[in-house]
Amino acid sequence: MSADISIVSLGCSKNLVDSERLMKMLDSVGMNVVEPDVLLDGPESRERHVVINTCGFIGDAKEESINEILSWGELRREGRIDGLYVMGCLSQRYASELPAELPEVDRWYGKTDWPALAVDLSRRHPGSVPYDRILTTPRHHAYLKIAEGCDRFCAFCAIPLITGRYKSRPVEEIVDEVKMLVARGVREFNVIAQDLTSYGRDLYGKADIARLVGAIADVEGVEWIRLHYAYPNEFPMELLDVMASRPNVCRYLDIALQHISDKVLANMRRHITGAETRALLAEIRRRVPGIHIRTTLMVGFPGEGEEEFAELMDFVREQRFERMGAFAYCEEDDTYAARHYEDSIPEDVKQDRLSRLMALQEEISQEIQDAKVGTVQRVIIDREEADCYVGRTQYDSPEVDPEVLIEKTSPLQKGTFTNVRIKTAYPFELAGEPC
Repeated sequence: MSADISIVSLGCSKNLVDSERLMKMLDSVGMNVVEPDVLLDGPESRERHVVINTCGFIGDAKEESINEILSWGELRREGRIDGLYVMGCLSQRYASELPAELPEVDRWYGKTDWPALAVDLSRRHPGSVPYDRILTTPRHHAYLKIAEGCDRFCAFCAIPLITGRYKSRPVEEIVDEVKMLVARGVREFNVIAQDLTSYGRDLYGKADIARLVGAIADVEGVEWIRLHYAYPNEFPMELLDVMASRPNVCRYLDIALQHISDKVLANMRRHITGAETRALLAEIRRRVPGIHIRTTLMVGFPGEGEEEFAELMDFVREQRFERMGAFAYCEEDDTYAARHYEDSIPEDVKQDRLSRLMALQEEISQEIQDAKVGTVQRVIIDREEADCYVGRTQYDSPEVDPEVLIEKTSPLQKGTFTNVRIKTAYPFELAGEPC
């Protein structure tokens, strides 16, 4: 009997890459990969299967994953789907507990053994290239995962417990993947890993992210390379030279700083001080003029009193990050923080601090956006809507950063680049006309 299968991908872009690879494997063994919202509309003569790729990073993400499993589990019990399979971070982390609690799931897979799913369903081995995949992003951009795992062991983070130690992919394999995707029309590559700046240490005995980015930049047809999830400690400064010298490496760096207070940073086990953080940011801005820095900060971590939070607010005012996200600390099972610290800051205090921090950032973002009015920005077109085209500048990563709304004064094609004169600015959007 022929079969349709859908992948529900939750969580981060790193999970999405795994889902895209699985889609290719399933396709190569003869299964028909369809969107989840059309799966149930297929003919009854075909089997229907669902795979949920879960996230297990923080409480909200775990809850979303469980709710998704429960929703599809109900359809499994009703006989409306023929198989339900779960993979990813949540099932990796709670492999011993979940099967008994969710018996409607037919089979469980973790973070690394999921390629077996295609074989288990079809009794055939996928013949595709290991890094080949079916893109679910618009065909002009893709996420490029260069490593898995993390060796940092920050006090609050469960990622090393889920993914294991850092494992880099070889430069040659990554470059081959880039060439394959360029041949399919991809022009923009968002390079991702749990920690970009550790890339290569396990393979080459040193941080080798600069060589990798240079090799990707050398591939003909690569228009934009954007770097995500750098770590501030032991930052490889030679990467800045590559960013400054290669026109197709975006002036953009996503580097999670978490805090600035020495006390809080020490409690977090970040292995960097506030002074060292400021020095690093100053050097990045000096060596890559015009760079847009995206960071993530945390409020409410054990040891953060009003004094430490005020220091964090002052830090944000001082640095004026072009892009910033923040979240309130949530204790995660089995982490260093859960074992050694009391989560004593009330939730309402955490949420108040988070609101104040993000309100400050919105003011800063508006001022930064205002400064772009009258400038001409190179924009990649992502989609067309009823009254405008929508695109992004080199400073804007898909899904998380501002977009550019472009007047329909002339036809524009999705996936192409155009120059846009900015006429209006909002905290998290720009608007303009082609020029």
